[in-house]
Amino acid sequence: MESGIFRQIPKMDRLLEGAAVRAEAEGLPRAEVRLAVRRELDRLREELAAGAAMPAEEDLDRRLARAVREAGQPRLRRVVNATGIVLHTNLGRAPLSPEAAEHTARIAAGYSNLEYDLETGKRGSRNDLAEQLLCRVTGAEAAMVVNNNAAAVFLALHTHARGKKVAVSRGELVEIGGAFRVPEIMRASGAELMEIGTTNKTHPEDYRQALESGAQAILKVHTSNFRVTGFTASVEVEELAELAQEYGVPLFYDLGSALPVRKELLGLPEGIFAGDAAPLCDVCCFSGDKLFGAGQAGIVLGRTEAVAAMKKNQLARMLRVDKMTLAAVEHTARWYLDPERAVAAVPALRMIRADGDELKQRAQDLARRLTELCPCCEFAAVPCADAPGGGALPGVELPGWAVAVRHGAKGADELEGFLRGRDAPVIARIRDGRLLLSVRTVLREDEPAVERAFAELEKEA
Repeated sequence: MESGIFRQIPKMDRLLEGAAVRAEAEGLPRAEVRLAVRRELDRLREELAAGAAMPAEEDLDRRLARAVREAGQPRLRRVVNATGIVLHTNLGRAPLSPEAAEHTARIAAGYSNLEYDLETGKRGSRNDLAEQLLCRVTGAEAAMVVNNNAAAVFLALHTHARGKKVAVSRGELVEIGGAFRVPEIMRASGAELMEIGTTNKTHPEDYRQALESGAQAILKVHTSNFRVTGFTASVEVEELAELAQEYGVPLFYDLGSALPVRKELLGLPEGIFAGDAAPLCDVCCFSGDKLFGAGQAGIVLGRTEAVAAMKKNQLARMLRVDKMTLAAVEHTARWYLDPERAVAAVPALRMIRADGDELKQRAQDLARRLTELCPCCEFAAVPCADAPGGGALPGVELPGWAVAVRHGAKGADELEGFLRGRDAPVIARIRDGRLLLSVRTVLREDEPAVERAFAELEKEA
């Protein structure tokens, strides 16, 4: 029975000659095209075996063409972030400013002075390229860039605390995304964890007792991806710096995601300014692709001797960044020489500080345009709760506006899947049975992609 159904499927060579398939296959390796068609035919056979009807020849041609088009697209693609989460880890966190992106692309497309001193004509160091700027905007004595913040913590401990006891509050033994845990990073670095205090309360005396009992360093970890509320106490970095100086031990501070400007400029109720923390610590570090607004990197700040020793560590070569990351970090850091200008220029900061009235107007305008393009749906501008994301400011809500979408026949889940499947995928969220498109995180240049997606939905209606 099944074999009779399968005989209805045309031969491969004939399918490859379909007009739509040929159009999508142009420029692609023939083997790649055949593989895409074969996989789609396997799916068709499963559907036919389950009782589905054989599609018309034109419909099959379009279906195979879509499979070929998807096969020809890169796996890493640009998407439209309509979730309202500014630093969405799954969507690549902070986007670069157009100027930083252009500079990075220019560096990537050719040769650069990555490790070449243009003044002397001799070998240079990539560590020097962003250091001066990072020190100017934070007040640190020295700086370096590694491939992420976990690497920065690891390198600091491996360089300065290998084989030594390091005091850490139990309330700061966090687990970050992907099940990476502070205790595991410490163990891998060769440092010996000395837990102090309790989950909800750690006092200065706990650190003092640890130092009296043999602790040889202090590590403070900002609990950037969760918040403990209620009966709590922790020790501020200023007091830890005094203790570290009194006992002659190094102080390390994992900031997680530091603010590159003061929180007042962003209208935030909380947030640690990197320029306040850096001068107090032997080494502090934070992520480059969160509130800093550059690519994935670990930004290391600290005292000259401490950072110099990290640069000389043999593991630093394993954790170093490439020319594109350095280009993004350096260009983004330059914005922070003028904090007011930076808040307007760096996309992540601009989104966080976005004005409520402006967001409402954008949502209303987008809802109106989508109503004209896609009458099969109902669109309405509604208030919503957005978030900084990326574990940067847990518990902080950003009052926002979104376009709520309802379809006469499709549910919210089906709509979400349709938008996600576009050539320019639109990533939305579902709340209370409605699909929401939060305008805070939809870049202006991505609005046409949203409109095209709903125009395609209307064609299918």
